Amino acid sequence: MKIQTVATQLADAVRGSVMAVGGAADASADAAFDAVLDRGQIHAVYQPIVALGSGQTAGYEALARGPDGSAFATPEVLFRHAAQVDRLAELDWACGSASFRGALAAGMPRRVPLFLNVEPATLRTPPPPDVLAVHEAALAQLQVVVELTERSLAADPAALLAAVLALRERSIRIALDDVGADPTSLALMPLLSPDVIKLDRSIVQGRVTPSVSAVVNAVLAEAERTGAAVLAEGIETPHHLAVARSMGATLGQGWLFGHPGALPGTFAPVDLVLAHVDAPSVTGSTPFEVARKHRPVIRTTKQMLKCLSRHLENKCLQVAETAVLMATFQHVRNFDEHARRRYTHLATRCVFTAVYAQGVPALPADGIRGGPLQPTDPLINEWTVVVLGNHFAGGLFAYDRGGPGEHDDREFDFVLTYNRELIIEAAKPLLHRLTPAEPDTYW
Repeated sequence: MKIQTVATQLADAVRGSVMAVGGAADASADAAFDAVLDRGQIHAVYQPIVALGSGQTAGYEALARGPDGSAFATPEVLFRHAAQVDRLAELDWACGSASFRGALAAGMPRRVPLFLNVEPATLRTPPPPDVLAVHEAALAQLQVVVELTERSLAADPAALLAAVLALRERSIRIALDDVGADPTSLALMPLLSPDVIKLDRSIVQGRVTPSVSAVVNAVLAEAERTGAAVLAEGIETPHHLAVARSMGATLGQGWLFGHPGALPGTFAPVDLVLAHVDAPSVTGSTPFEVARKHRPVIRTTKQMLKCLSRHLENKCLQVAETAVLMATFQHVRNFDEHARRRYTHLATRCVFTAVYAQGVPALPADGIRGGPLQPTDPLINEWTVVVLGNHFAGGLFAYDRGGPGEHDDREFDFVLTYNRELIIEAAKPLLHRLTPAEPDTYW
């Protein structure tokens, strides 16, 4: 089980939905948990990550454990209880600190990557003073690869992108974990530009089905475009190893290569060097502002934009892949009953759908996230439609020049593009405007 970290911003939602085994914790369980956390009894074990071509150990993933033989030995129980007693953030930091302390004590060299699971929203909370020193030492001395779990992607994409940006600024690599377990991770993968893509164990251990084939195709396409490494999880038998290699994985982990345990006394040379994927930088605060810097602007009418928008939206119904759909409506009155019905239908074919407007609620319809805009937000002046899949990408970015109200001859400046890199860059300002959603459950 990986180190699991959960944002304090989501604690109330988690606490309301999670129940520990056997019911709510009683006073004695509270005291036992407090002792584990307050006395620093969290420790880490490490599972090797292997280069599949040579069989050489190429890195390690840190995994959290409570005191052996105690009721809190496993991370599942630890985090369930932490959610109930509102100490999730402290547990997050304790797990990371334990992983770093173990790696530093073992003298892990910088050439050996250390993989560590982190929830992006957690990184928005300052670390406790007593763990700051070990974290700074680890970032200075270790090659850290932060794994982002798929459950965090749709819950808080704004925190995710902010965390990724902050991590990249410190030369920390990004791994997208559990790819294939949930279609959301596939759909949002292009927006994250991960350095390592981790195939979920279900992909390696399960039957080869059309859905598995779709995952593998999407991952290999992203790896080809960006140079990201593909890592297969759950390799427990020679057959799993053969499957992983046939799926294009160059790295792997699982019981076939070793169970979680202590780090070795010495570290062999590592030939593999993980790539740093160049993520598109954001050169504007709104999608149109980004697009106009890279493409010529065309002037048109509202009537023409309606046709262009409809054509692009229909791609969600036509492409045979998971896709993200995001659109701006200026004011909530434009997201009328007709638009609501249409986007509710489109959302059934997309794994992530979001609409933005002044006055729009956080959940304007089933399967749709809302991005409420402030009256001063320049995005209110824009008309945007983004459809982003693993193979298809299309974006319409328009600016309202004003004019005769709702009439079809109202003028807009617009850019229509199918350039993937430009669409990814222009879409990021939209994700930054989403507020966290309340997940159904985490533990």
